[in-house]
Amino acid sequence: MKIIMILSVGVFLLLLLMLDKKQIQKGLELLSIFWFRLAFAFLALFAMNVVGGFIGIYVPINIASGLILTILGIPGFAALCTFAVFL
Repeated sequence: MKIIMILSVGVFLLLLLMLDKKQIQKGLELLSIFWFRLAFAFLALFAMNVVGGFIGIYVPINIASGLILTILGIPGFAALCTFAVFL
């Protein structure tokens, strides 16, 4: 297991050395956008629980629902609301 981790880190560092500065900046920009969307998704899930608590709807706040909301956006929000109502 230790060898696999060392090899994967080594391959990652070699791939990182092959990239130029613009590609690294673009990758870091995409990663920062993803983390911002994930943080906003958890904020939206919290707000959904606060508002839904008044009418008896509960949406679990976990990494799966956060990723659904992060990746899918508004359709993910609709899917989570549908799951909360019908399940």
